[in-house]
Amino acid sequence: MEKPLKVLHASLNNRVMVELRSGRGYQGTLDGYDVPHMNLVLKNAEETINGEPTAKHNTIILRGDNIIYVSP
Repeated sequence: MEKPLKVLHASLNNRVMVELRSGRGYQGTLDGYDVPHMNLVLKNAEETINGEPTAKHNTIILRGDNIIYVSP
């Protein structure tokens, strides 16, 4: 089993799916993250709410405390 930070590092510059506690989801290219809090930076991200596309963002920062999961 791989450690979460190792999976995140391997996912840099690749598309990922992120689900937040609020029910929002994002699909975008993982541009960066920080180690202590797991805040994420996504580029060219599409935002969804309850599975319905709602917006597109060039760059978005997601707070690690709000993330339920990240899928490579």
